[in-house]
Amino acid sequence: MDLLLDAPWIHTLRFLIEVAATIAFALSGIIAAARKRMDVVGVCVVAFVAAFGGGTLRDLLLDQRPFFWIRHTGFIWGLLALCVCAMLFMRQRHFKPTERAMLLPDAIGLGLFAAVGIDTATAVGMPPIIAVMMGVTTGVFGGVLRDVLCNEVPQAFSDHRPYALCAFAGGWIDVALRQMDTPPWAPLLACVLATAGLRGLALWRNWELPAWRV
Repeated sequence: MDLLLDAPWIHTLRFLIEVAATIAFALSGIIAAARKRMDVVGVCVVAFVAAFGGGTLRDLLLDQRPFFWIRHTGFIWGLLALCVCAMLFMRQRHFKPTERAMLLPDAIGLGLFAAVGIDTATAVGMPPIIAVMMGVTTGVFGGVLRDVLCNEVPQAFSDHRPYALCAFAGGWIDVALRQMDTPPWAPLLACVLATAGLRGLALWRNWELPAWRV
């Protein structure tokens, strides 16, 4: 099992998931910035912090240097190209940047980044609870920074529908599968599907966490 975990294709799978997560959160940042009518610089900055914020905090806490987007500079070039293309497409198609349009890439990015965060923490020998918290941090923090830059109370804290809790639940599914004799890709896939699926279900069914009442 340990040999499988160290196989090159596992690192490739982790990298591809991180690429997909970065694209998903970058799109959510682009839509959020467009809703605030920011210029191209503002759009790129918001997309940057949304896409890289969670992973950067994860790498900082796990003492991983250089950060993931510095190790792979293609992330930066790809994000800049995505911002320009998305802005042109949204203008040409008269796309209306609504809050609802941001929910899908946000939910997908949450699941993808949660899986990458747990996998990265597990790879450096962190205990299960720390690995799960790294997954939650990676999945949530980019969206928090995005909303702060857009001068809004972070959606993760304010809309009362489960968000970080979805990543927390998906993280424990990931950790549980790692204790069993499962293929090395199974925990990653299960975390993505469980986290994004729970978030989507919460939005569809309008589940809400108890709010603070005075």
